[in-house]
Amino acid sequence: MHDATPLIATIVGGLVLAFVFGAIAHRLRLPVLAGYLLAGVVAGPFTPGYVADAGIAQELADLGVILLMFGVGLHFSLKDLLAVKSISIPGAAGQMGVATGMGMVLGWALGWPLAQGFVFGLALSVASTVVLLRAMEERRLLDSDRGRIAVGWLIVEDLAMVLALVLLPAIGGFLGTGQGGPVPSMSELLTTVGLTIGKVVLFVAVMLVVGKRVIPWTLQAVSASGSRELFRLAVLAIALGVAFGAAHLFDVSFELGAFFAGMMMGESKLSQRAAEETLPLRDAFAVLFFVSIGMLFNPGIVVQHPWIVLAACLIIVVGKSLAAYAIVRAFGRPPKTALTIATSLAQIGEFSFILAGLGVSVGLLSAQARDVLLAAAIVSILINPLLFITLDRWVAKHDADAPDEHPIVKGHTVLVGFGRVGRRVFAELSALGAPILVIETDEDAVRELREGGEADVVIGNAAAGPVLAEANLAAARALIVAVPDPFEGGQVVRAARALRPDLPIIARAHSSDCMGHLSRLGASEVVYGEEELARRMVEVASPAPVATSHH
Repeated sequence: MHDATPLIATIVGGLVLAFVFGAIAHRLRLPVLAGYLLAGVVAGPFTPGYVADAGIAQELADLGVILLMFGVGLHFSLKDLLAVKSISIPGAAGQMGVATGMGMVLGWALGWPLAQGFVFGLALSVASTVVLLRAMEERRLLDSDRGRIAVGWLIVEDLAMVLALVLLPAIGGFLGTGQGGPVPSMSELLTTVGLTIGKVVLFVAVMLVVGKRVIPWTLQAVSASGSRELFRLAVLAIALGVAFGAAHLFDVSFELGAFFAGMMMGESKLSQRAAEETLPLRDAFAVLFFVSIGMLFNPGIVVQHPWIVLAACLIIVVGKSLAAYAIVRAFGRPPKTALTIATSLAQIGEFSFILAGLGVSVGLLSAQARDVLLAAAIVSILINPLLFITLDRWVAKHDADAPDEHPIVKGHTVLVGFGRVGRRVFAELSALGAPILVIETDEDAVRELREGGEADVVIGNAAAGPVLAEANLAAARALIVAVPDPFEGGQVVRAARALRPDLPIIARAHSSDCMGHLSRLGASEVVYGEEELARRMVEVASPAPVATSHH
């Protein structure tokens, strides 16, 4: 038997441990992220037993972030980005400034050099892309106004980090704290800033002028070949190729390059298919991202410096969130939007680690400060899902208390999901004059439904008991689950069946396995898309029955 290479051992060990501890966390009704992080701690160098290759784990995690940002770009247009620039740019800048200032105050209180406090505070100011987008995707908020503001905020933070990572070595030398070498002058420092900004602007211009035409055309040409394998390969090649080229030709981060690649591919009519093709890889590498974070964690720092870790956590979870909330409210946005943005940003992640590592290498950050930063990151990532659960309950209660928001109807059909399939179902039911109540999380879809005035609408996750209670299932005629994700659909079916055992429940599936899964959870009827398509094609192709005369 061949010995496993570090790459294979890291992938296998990371995924197996993540599955084991993720399943345990799920069983204990804890966020699965907690299981993934604990898997990383077990595989890390600070605990006995198996130790994965930290360098390889980090590179695999970087792939996950690239694919994740590419997927976000697919659902994001330049118009969406420009629509939120008025709040995302000053909001992100203001929030980062407040968080950096708080980090510097903490550093001053601890007797750290000013430069160390600045780098430490800057690392506390930037949120994790993976954590934020996962939370948004779970709640289907990416296409909402709240989701667009959050993503725009992330892009601004990303650009700020690109500048910081380029300037940090120069700043270290300018302050005389770098690892030897000539000290740059102020003019050299300003030149470095100008070159960095110029490269970012040039990259964006190239993507808007060339990428906007070449990428959709390439995707269309490959799709015309009829090869699904080649199409999937083209999507991955474009995502990773543009990200790599952006980093090496323009000194732009992998994440920003992948985001723009996705945004340009979003101009193609095949963008939805491209998103579906990258989903499995994105999820797998996102898991490895959390495992890689856990590997960096040294539990000893919590025992050695508990108060410093606590102070850093308070800056991330409380200070940064309050700043974001105040800024969003100052721009006239409703409390729900402000709370969502504040909750989304109450954590730190990948850019913080990169910045901390670079800070240590150029002599601007001590190893102790780096370990405190990593501990605070772990704690904030573990707390963040709990904050979102609290937010979900607040939103559900707030919407339920709104006057005339959700009038109780009877004899209605409850439709969960207003996507492509849900819209068709809605149109058919409306044509029949049937009363409909729609459960949806996307704010734009809810706004569209309310403006049309053709249906009652409940905002929220249909798998939650309070949301289903608002839909008045006790008096409903039927429940149609039109969401595409079989796991999400299964949760809705199970919750509805528990509330009303005799309710007719119709769900959609993409495979025979999904059909069985939904049926076991309580669906009365499961519609399998490919099966229905095949049946209809046979009906059209079959000759009409010939009448025969009997003598």
